[in-house]
Amino acid sequence: MQFKLDENLGNRGQERLREAGYDVMTVREQCLCGRPDSHVIDVCAEEKRCLITLDLDFADTLTYPPEQYAGIILLRLPRKPMLSDIDISINTVIEALNRGADITGKLWVVRQKTIRQFTPRSEQ
Repeated sequence: MQFKLDENLGNRGQERLREAGYDVMTVREQCLCGRPDSHVIDVCAEEKRCLITLDLDFADTLTYPPEQYAGIILLRLPRKPMLSDIDISINTVIEALNRGADITGKLWVVRQKTIRQFTPRSEQ
């Protein structure tokens, strides 16, 4: 599984995912900061990378149908997040993947230790 971390996430998530054995690139590394969401998700689609973001716009399944991508993971943090909140959310993702969960073509909304999965209507 390959991931792209959006610009609103720092290095901690990248380090944790790499430690778990995943291929991770960041929007910042590819000089995509400030680019429109549509461009960022198009790059993810071309590279077959799952996007991990804090940006609520990516939860709009009409604009960004998850089935067109390698997956979209939206991290929902508390109002006043601490660094440990990102760690817990990333660990929740890693644990789910290690148990065999498949993000491909889906939207995951991750809150602390829970994941809500949205699948395309054709699979429901």
